[in-house]
Amino acid sequence: MKYLAIMLFCFVCSPVIAQSKMDVLTLREDTTYKNRYGYAFVNAKGDTVLKLDTAKYSFCFTTSFKHFAVVGFRKKHGWYAIDRNEKVLFEVYNTSKGEPSPDELRENLIRAIGHKGLIGFANEKGQVVINPQFEAVTSFYKGKAIVGKTCKEVLWGSESQANDGDKHYTIDCKQAGYINKKGQILKMGNFTFEQIQKQIGWKSEFNLM
Repeated sequence: MKYLAIMLFCFVCSPVIAQSKMDVLTLREDTTYKNRYGYAFVNAKGDTVLKLDTAKYSFCFTTSFKHFAVVGFRKKHGWYAIDRNEKVLFEVYNTSKGEPSPDELRENLIRAIGHKGLIGFANEKGQVVINPQFEAVTSFYKGKAIVGKTCKEVLWGSESQANDGDKHYTIDCKQAGYINKKGQILKMGNFTFEQIQKQIGWKSEFNLM
């Protein structure tokens, strides 16, 4: 009877274990631009699992595809996370206005755009876990992210550069603070980004390179 109970336990648990181990797919890009499917994802055996039609997609930023890939659509502005069924999961935050620079996972979280351009976070499985609610927010570092309130875009550089089409912007906020990974605001007030950064020891990806 004990042996039967162990066997039943194994049969019940096996599907759960199998489902939790999702293969990581590798991108193979057609640089000849001659084929309809310019982006293809293959598994460890070399079998093609997913092909992206270049008539639909303008670009694929993901080289290792586990739960979602970040892509651009030809008839849609911005960058989007899709699953293996090509279902759009969320819009991905672009880190630098004026150039293609979609956000990436950091501490298993990636910034996602919601209603009215507000920003939240999705996890490594493509699930939105912090609802879009912030005007400005950094990526997480050691469990904390800096947020801004009452923000506006400020043109960076000279007007002559802007007239030449080379437009880059910074974000200027009247208030700043920080949140934890639950999306809870731990502090907010009449602080600058630099003051909050120094207080919590936040560092960007570039500071760590």
